Amino acid sequence: MNEKMEQILKKQKQQVDEPQVQEEDVIQLVGFVVGDEEFAVPILSIKEIIKPIEYTRVPKTPSYILGVFNMRGSVLPLVDLKHKFGMPKTKFNDETRVIVLKNENEEQVGFVIEELSEALRIKESDIEPAPETSGKDNLIYGVGRIDDRLVTILQIETLLKRDF
Repeated sequence: MNEKMEQILKKQKQQVDEPQVQEEDVIQLVGFVVGDEEFAVPILSIKEIIKPIEYTRVPKTPSYILGVFNMRGSVLPLVDLKHKFGMPKTKFNDETRVIVLKNENEEQVGFVIEELSEALRIKESDIEPAPETSGKDNLIYGVGRIDDRLVTILQIETLLKRDF
């Protein structure tokens, strides 16, 4: 048997003989920017990320609801996330995107975000619980620490709850 094959077999035997180390749970997220803050949502809650498309305004809806748009035969609400968070309306530019989120019931809503940042992997131990806020519907799942920055992780079920 050649030396390379012996090394491979030796390494396999070590892996079998050594006790398995439990890897800490890691949450996969997609980060994006709204205002001056970085937010994230679980990657599995994302249906699609698209460039802004034409939408139709719907009368008597809150000002953060831009209207509705058609995505492959489904009419979905379009929410300006920045404005929903109490900031001035988003000014569309080349970085602006619509992130279509879905919940466990397959309800879908499009959210206008200012720009995508990156895919993130955060250990559960690096996520602090949501800070106490007023109101019962907390939009925040927790705050993740990545190196020297903080990322607010949003609660999908609460975010998609229709309050209009």
